[in-house]
Amino acid sequence: MFSKLRELLIGKTLKTEELEGEKLNVFWGLPILSSDAISSVAYAGEEILIVLIGVMGIMAYKYMFYAASCVILLLILLVLSYRQTIDAYPNGGGSYIVAHDNLGTTAGLTAGASLTVDYILTVAVSICAGTAAITSAIPSLLTHKVAIALVMLVILTIGNLRGTKESSKIFGVPTYLFIVSCIILIVTGIIRHYVFNYSPAPLYSIPKQIGDITIFLFLRAFASGCTALSGVEAVSNGIPNFKEPSQKHAKAVLALLACLVLFIFGGLSFLSTIYQPVPVANVTVFAQIAQQVFGKGIMFYIIQVTTAFVLVMAANTAYAGLPLLLSLMAQDGYVPRQFSQRGKRLSFSNGIIVLAAAAGILIIVFRGDTHLLLPLYAVGVFLSFTLSQVGMFLKWTRSKEEGWKHKAVINGLGGIVTFITVILIGITKFVHGAWLVFIIIPILVRSEERRVGKECSQ
Repeated sequence: MFSKLRELLIGKTLKTEELEGEKLNVFWGLPILSSDAISSVAYAGEEILIVLIGVMGIMAYKYMFYAASCVILLLILLVLSYRQTIDAYPNGGGSYIVAHDNLGTTAGLTAGASLTVDYILTVAVSICAGTAAITSAIPSLLTHKVAIALVMLVILTIGNLRGTKESSKIFGVPTYLFIVSCIILIVTGIIRHYVFNYSPAPLYSIPKQIGDITIFLFLRAFASGCTALSGVEAVSNGIPNFKEPSQKHAKAVLALLACLVLFIFGGLSFLSTIYQPVPVANVTVFAQIAQQVFGKGIMFYIIQVTTAFVLVMAANTAYAGLPLLLSLMAQDGYVPRQFSQRGKRLSFSNGIIVLAAAAGILIIVFRGDTHLLLPLYAVGVFLSFTLSQVGMFLKWTRSKEEGWKHKAVINGLGGIVTFITVILIGITKFVHGAWLVFIIIPILVRSEERRVGKECSQ
């Protein structure tokens, strides 16, 4: 009975020789490994506005665009850096492998722990943000948001247990629908304003300005907007998920990701300066822009539905990345060996189940509230960014292979900028919950070191 139910939910058992058929091309690899970064644009701009608008009033929109531009510049730097990581480490692993090889065991475990925390938060935040998009369109569902989020989590988990190729087909289409709807929204919003002089009043009253911009306030806004960069590292982590030539396909996906985030995040930030949405509890900034551009017609609901889908699908970046990361750490003996074993559908099913359970606990504890989870979000990913960049910088300066100087400049600059960013995020988000991450990561690193020590002594 149980075996029939399992087969119905996750499909028939696949043979090991069928593994190559489970790998991704560029078309399906983009939504699976980049949906996190693509979807983050739906709430990253809102997080910037939340910081600025209470102090700056109507001037917040001007400085929001400046902060978003800084985030985009950092994105370009990270993409250039991770292209070099893909070339240097074709077997994947990203920050964990880079830090472990070039900075030592503790740095590698720190990167691994940071990515683990980030991936778990990616699932929780993405699903909660998707739920917020649904409740923005249908406010009567607001009281059921935790239940809605948990149902979505179960569906995602079952989909990923069915295998990488099948999950890409199930979850890839909504990502492309979101991309198309965002492009239509941005183009329509700009044309209506500049060609047809359409300038509707804001849906909500804009707070009065009570202060001037300060460096600290701007840096807080920038740090909040950096949530748009989560998931950039997933492509370099997941190179083995691509068909051969896997490095070429991974670099193509990374380039497409950069172009899409640049256009969509930059375009939505620009629309915010025109339509002046105001962060409120029950309606997202993205939903307000869509309503002002299209009214509450069919296009508004299409955008809300595709946004909800892609925000939930963003969790697929973590479902693709964390099980693979845990399998590499298991092969090195830092986590239980069971994480290196493939399941009946050739996915790392143990990692998928642990990821889902941890994310589910966070959704329940934080009551499905995206804003409560986001302060914990970016610390782990930027810490792993920093360790990866510094590790790559040391690799080039030690090997001195052909072209090492310009490679070292890119990764060195990336290391400096991401280190400054993680400090900024840590300071500005510390009292809002980031302190938990600074406690959890050292605990995870210490537990992994103790595990290795016990195995060596036996």
